[in-house]
Amino acid sequence: MKNIAVIGAGTMGNGIAHVFAQNGYKVNLIDVSEESLDRGIATITRNLDRMLSKEKITGEDKIQTLKNITTHTQLSSGIPNTDLVVEAATERLEIKLGLFKEMDAIAAPNTILATNTSSISITKIAAATARPEKVIGMHFMNPVPIMKLVEIIRGYNTSDATTKVIMDLSLELGKTPTEVNDYPGFVANRILMPMINEAIETLYHGVAGVEEIDTVMKLGMAHPMGPLQLADFIGLDVCLSILNVMYDGFKNPKYAPCPLLVNMVMANKLGIKSGEGFYDYNVSRKAEIVSSQFK
Repeated sequence: MKNIAVIGAGTMGNGIAHVFAQNGYKVNLIDVSEESLDRGIATITRNLDRMLSKEKITGEDKIQTLKNITTHTQLSSGIPNTDLVVEAATERLEIKLGLFKEMDAIAAPNTILATNTSSISITKIAAATARPEKVIGMHFMNPVPIMKLVEIIRGYNTSDATTKVIMDLSLELGKTPTEVNDYPGFVANRILMPMINEAIETLYHGVAGVEEIDTVMKLGMAHPMGPLQLADFIGLDVCLSILNVMYDGFKNPKYAPCPLLVNMVMANKLGIKSGEGFYDYNVSRKAEIVSSQFK
């Protein structure tokens, strides 16, 4: 397995492409526009420069990594002759189902189709294809070049052979693959999102302020960042989407998103990506200034 296609040049997609390319794989990075692809390559270049400045890679490593990536604006040109396709598009079921139906029609019969979804059913996605045994979840963590974990999610029909190939491949990338079964939220988000939602509920009910809630979790629980800062980093729209998937899947009120989260998403206060969430990022991308609405 040497030829990889990655669909989506956003935060997760460019990170996944970066990691494969840095480890010697030929990567076709696919997105709908040249502008999106240019932004993705620019991000990869900045991240490689950061690694170079820290002497984690050499100048030749940077050059070769970028050489290993080819950009495409059409699935029809980027998917043929690849051994694995990793979909990292927007976290919306209808988008993923459409993509997998098209991927299945274009890819060679032996090509494995993976999704980086953080919550959507692998079994449901696989049902859009004629190869459900070759469909699997590869949930990378953000930022992909740094974070070691890859959640490997087996759909109902995912074969043992497909799972072994992807587990072994993740190890070759220097990651730590962890196999989980296909239930809403998998493991990472089934545990993480209720914690973030409860932090938002704590703020919503006036128990404590933004900085106070994050400080308690950082200093009291040894978390590297507080849950509200982490929500901003992930994107509040993504958090809401994942909670809705779990709420719909389990029909358990403990997964119901906090009304404050719903309102913030409707108001386009999405965190770092929009410039404001629980913190204000218009001056700095660091969570240093609490949003004016919470002061």
